[in-house]
Amino acid sequence: MSMKKIRMALPGFAIATAFLFSFKTSPAPSIKGKVTPAHYAVHAWAITQSDTLYTTIDDGSFEFPNAKPGVYRIVIEAKSPYRHMAKDNIVVKSGEETDVELALQKY
Repeated sequence: MSMKKIRMALPGFAIATAFLFSFKTSPAPSIKGKVTPAHYAVHAWAITQSDTLYTTIDDGSFEFPNAKPGVYRIVIEAKSPYRHMAKDNIVVKSGEETDVELALQKY
C-alpha cells in the first residue's frame, strides 16, 4: 500500500473503531449470595410480586443471573439442625450485581 492510501484509510479506521467501542452493553443484573454454615444450605429462592427464581446452593454460594430489577425476598432452605430463613427488601438495580450474605440459625 502506498503512503497516500494509508493516510486516507487511517481516519476511516479510527472512526470505525470509535463507533464499535461506543456501544457498551451494561451487564445483566444478578443476585449473588453466600450462606453460612455452607454445608446446611440446600436451595434458594428469589421472590418478587411478579416472579420467582430458584437455584441450588453449592458450597454455601448461590446466584440468580439475569434477575430483573426490583425488590426481592430471598428464601433459603436449610437442613436440620438449622432453620429455613428469609431476608426481605433485597434491591436489584439495572446493570448491577447485588451481593447477599446470610447466616443460618439453629432451631
